[in-house]
Amino acid sequence: MSPRPVLAVSALALNALVWGLSWWPLRQLDGLGLHPLWATAFVFTFATLVLSFISPSGWQYFKQHPQLWWLMAASGFTNIGFNWAVTTGDVVRVVLLFYLMPTWSLLLAWWLLGERPTRGALARLGLALLGVILVLKTPESSWPLPQDLPDVLALLAGFCFALTNIWLLRLQHAPESARMVAMFGGGAFMAVTCAALATCTGIIPAIVAITVDGANASQLLAWLPWVLGLSAAFLISNFALQYGAARLSAHATAMVMMSEVVFASVSSVALGASTLSWRIGLGGGMIVLAALLASQAQTTKDTTP
Repeated sequence: MSPRPVLAVSALALNALVWGLSWWPLRQLDGLGLHPLWATAFVFTFATLVLSFISPSGWQYFKQHPQLWWLMAASGFTNIGFNWAVTTGDVVRVVLLFYLMPTWSLLLAWWLLGERPTRGALARLGLALLGVILVLKTPESSWPLPQDLPDVLALLAGFCFALTNIWLLRLQHAPESARMVAMFGGGAFMAVTCAALATCTGIIPAIVAITVDGANASQLLAWLPWVLGLSAAFLISNFALQYGAARLSAHATAMVMMSEVVFASVSSVALGASTLSWRIGLGGGMIVLAALLASQAQTTKDTTP
């Protein structure tokens, strides 16, 4: 393998590693009293400021490409749902339900792009849904339904991620800087808005007023390294994703990105944040297989004359 593919695979693996391990710093912040909604707001606001400084021209394309606002919304809700879910729920369940994304992509492409699914696509849809049934079914529940808020958030985040990919496809002619600003800006704006609304309605606890001395200032100092570290990690991982995905086929990209499931599963089980059962293992395998088959089918479609 030449150096360029090795670097591309390494870049994608780095992106998967960051997202696969992101649950841990988010839980550290939650343990320090910062709700995942506010943590997401702080992390993505800082990242957006940095990105705007690096590439200020990204904001100039919103008038020329108004669909970037829809990309902002979809990306923002993706980050809100995923970060909240992995912080408060079983990490393995959350990641597996999130990776139902190719199923949502199939349905959204049918609706928004007019791409009618083939028999193979419907078969993959059935495989993924059977996997979801196995993941959602628990001995305590007679029906395979979402068991709690993290389950619901993971499913919604996967749907929004699929919608994000649809908008990225429709905005493929927009500058890369504009798409990146939209995605990070969406994470910041949507997280701040939802966190403020949830705080005002009492759904999540309020952030205590920060003073120049005392316990509150100490709390801010405790949050700061985690927030800055996560912001830097997400920025680096996004640049790595852009680099790797531009140099590998869709199937190869998807295969490498699926390592996020491995990183999240191994780390969360090792640290006691998840439990594995035969249902989750078998159902998760079906979901991942369906996703890989979908990426293989897309690659074949793209390379067929």
